[in-house]
Amino acid sequence: MTDGPYFVLTVLGVLGTGLVAGAFCAFSTFVMRGLAALPPAQGVAAMRSVNVAAVRAPFMLVFLGSALLCATIAVVTLVTGPDEGAAWLLAGSALYLFGGFGVTVVANVPRNNALAGLGPGTAEAAAYWTAYVREWTRWNHVRTVASAGAAVAYVLALA
Repeated sequence: MTDGPYFVLTVLGVLGTGLVAGAFCAFSTFVMRGLAALPPAQGVAAMRSVNVAAVRAPFMLVFLGSALLCATIAVVTLVTGPDEGAAWLLAGSALYLFGGFGVTVVANVPRNNALAGLGPGTAEAAAYWTAYVREWTRWNHVRTVASAGAAVAYVLALA
């Protein structure tokens, strides 16, 4: 599995999941901490702006492209049944698809949508902001570890 075009798929999987892990890691380690230090109205406004910027082509190409690539790697692995690295390839795909992409869909995006529905300067937004930061960041840690784990698993499949 890890030679020829399959090698290229796996290397691209390492690159994509690693880039996404890095973006998520930045949020977990300093971006959310910086936003949480702002007064709630400013933090809410800044995060809403970040959420709008995130759904543009540069990030979405890497984020969704990596999901498509991981799904492709999993299908190819299951169909071709390579002897070498198959377990690592399937583990990497599962980690990203469920822990990176899936958690985004079921945990982070709903929180972003709820935040988008609140006016930044309202009492409701201020009340929600503290819980939002805590919960969103907790789930982002999961996305970070899962995406980094996917990259590591793909590297191990190449070894």
